[in-house]
Amino acid sequence: MNEIKLTQFSHGGGCGCKIAPGVLSELLAAMPAGLVPADLLVGTDTADDAAVYRLNDRQAIVATTDFFTPIVDDPRDFGRIAATNALSDVYAMGATPLFALAVVGMPLDKLPREVIGEILQGGAEVCREAGIPIAGGHSIDVLEPIYGLVGVGVVDPARVRTNAGAQAGDVLILSKPLGIGILSAGLKKGLLSDDGYAQMLRWTTTLNRAGARLADIDGVHAVTDVTGFGLAGHLLEMCRGAKLGATLDFDTLPVITEALALVRDGTATGASARNWASYGDSIALADGAPEWQRKLLTDPQTSGGLLIACAPEAVEAVQAAIRAEQGEAGSVVGTMVAGPARVQVA
Repeated sequence: MNEIKLTQFSHGGGCGCKIAPGVLSELLAAMPAGLVPADLLVGTDTADDAAVYRLNDRQAIVATTDFFTPIVDDPRDFGRIAATNALSDVYAMGATPLFALAVVGMPLDKLPREVIGEILQGGAEVCREAGIPIAGGHSIDVLEPIYGLVGVGVVDPARVRTNAGAQAGDVLILSKPLGIGILSAGLKKGLLSDDGYAQMLRWTTTLNRAGARLADIDGVHAVTDVTGFGLAGHLLEMCRGAKLGATLDFDTLPVITEALALVRDGTATGASARNWASYGDSIALADGAPEWQRKLLTDPQTSGGLLIACAPEAVEAVQAAIRAEQGEAGSVVGTMVAGPARVQVA
């Protein structure tokens, strides 16, 4: 089982295998208009993290699904990362998870049953940590290994936090460091150290449970999780939803140490280039900014952190909520500003 390398089956691992945002926008634009009942509080309009459907004045169901191909070779680690990533979308809406359904696609003629069992065990461990059961799911025989979850949660409709509610003057806080895609690229090239892998695993298996706490902070106006489209892409979605611009202070961005060294040496994912091709015309880098900065801003984050827009007076409470869940407070990285939906990087 130790000779099996899961990433050898993947054309792109983790959230790096997402369809590029520009292509996805074209596909969604071609979809026929569907039903939009009054109780569907969050649907597809703002490219948000999950759907939200109101049951009554005090309860709304939050539902999402997320799955991908292997980002690491260890099957248990792959299962843990994929499950953590899937539940992140529930937390990003301010909700508390209720249960999950497993999404499983495996090449049964290539992977031993023991390896597949380890993947499922990793996912189950994360759900146990989140305090929820895996209540069912679906499995198919496919060419590439695929694993993830459908996540279902509950939230007070008045406390839903979408990616579209930011206000001019809001402070931007990022709860986890960047660099996961860069580390995964380094892993595939044999460049990642044991410590770098440990850091990658630490952050990709840290549940974004702070999101449920953020729902109770009145000054929190918008939340999203940073995943396959990179920090710049998901911030741009926040800008478009709020019809505002944003500024990022590049020097304040938290970055995993080994990822910074790797990207400076030219290591990056193909998804980073696809991301830039999709939305780079809406990102203004500082004059003379080196190419590695663009690669970091567009780096796909598998199981990345929460990006939070909050009133300046709420910063302390937001960072306390993050610290209570993951031991570190997150970083202030920018500001929402009046103007067109663009991101200015200083």
